Amino acid sequence: MSADAVVSRKGAHRWASGHPWIYRSDVTHRPDAPAGAVLVRDAGRHPLGWALWSPASEISLRLLDARPDAAIDAAWWRRRLGASAARRASLGTETTAWRVVHGEADGCPSLVVDRYGQWAVVQLLSAGLEAFRGPIIDALRDILAPAGILARNDVAVRSKEGLARETELLFGDVPREIEVREHGVRYLAAPWDGQKTGAFLDQRENRVLAGQLARGRALDCFSYHGSFALHLAQRAERVTAVDSSVAALARAHENATRNGIANIDFMEADAFEFLRDAESRGDRYDTIVLDPPAFAKTRGALASALRGYKEINLRAMRLLAPGGILLTASCSFHLTKPLFLELLASAAADSGRRMTLRRFLGQPLDHPEVLTIPETGYIKAAVVDAESAE
Repeated sequence: MSADAVVSRKGAHRWASGHPWIYRSDVTHRPDAPAGAVLVRDAGRHPLGWALWSPASEISLRLLDARPDAAIDAAWWRRRLGASAARRASLGTETTAWRVVHGEADGCPSLVVDRYGQWAVVQLLSAGLEAFRGPIIDALRDILAPAGILARNDVAVRSKEGLARETELLFGDVPREIEVREHGVRYLAAPWDGQKTGAFLDQRENRVLAGQLARGRALDCFSYHGSFALHLAQRAERVTAVDSSVAALARAHENATRNGIANIDFMEADAFEFLRDAESRGDRYDTIVLDPPAFAKTRGALASALRGYKEINLRAMRLLAPGGILLTASCSFHLTKPLFLELLASAAADSGRRMTLRRFLGQPLDHPEVLTIPETGYIKAAVVDAESAE
């Protein structure tokens, strides 16, 4: 048996086309090695480069370095992570929280690193990557000089890798709550038990844009901790923040108080029911934000998700005052950009109103989307407005 992996022509072509994953079905010779880094060869035994090897995973190989003579050691991780951190250096002037490493998009497959002030939260999402936990954490301590590093390894994908799901303090100390400053707005992140690694950093620039466009009476659906509502409140006369979670709204109210904001009304309600009731009452809003959770977490859920996305967008369009603005988003990877625009067009047609697409939005600088790796991009959003009354 060999410690090298041999892949099919299809697998080799996938790497050549710019995607770092090779699936189990395209590994023609499995390495006689534990999870870690292995040299990968094509059917002719020509070396293709080094990859993370996950023996139990459907995604068996994740490309690390296309140089066959590369050494995947502590120095390699220090260089790769240092380059990733350097690409985000400019963000520190506007926010205290951002993504330092966005997995495959930064050449660090299955690794997520988010910075919250002087602390870091990581996710090690593959067995191959776990083999390098030590050098990765050492490199992050050197590059970021954090007061503490927390591992939010409680995500479902780790089970597919044969890994335990857990939240674990890896270094120093990390508080239960961390105040984030984001373009003049302050809010609390919850690294130990909040969504993702503690907050939704991927919508940061879209929140800022929503605040710049806001006016009049505003509505923030699926508000969670009020991140959009806090920005809307800077210019809107009054904001209604809707969420089905009492605990989330309590945190949102606390965030509003932290900013001295008093023009947000927090409402516990199912967003679908709220929008239906608002429409039946004939309510009108000048600014609406729809930032729902992922309705399509699997490809099989896409059909029902499309119906849900269309319903909320249709009702929001009907609720817009003449000249009103809607910022609508989806974080469902399986809902592609063309499908997203298609459902918006369908909702606009059914609304009976002339809706204009003003901007199509994606992910911020710290969540780069590589064109040949669609999995690196999942956020899509649009700003549309309703035709003004004659």
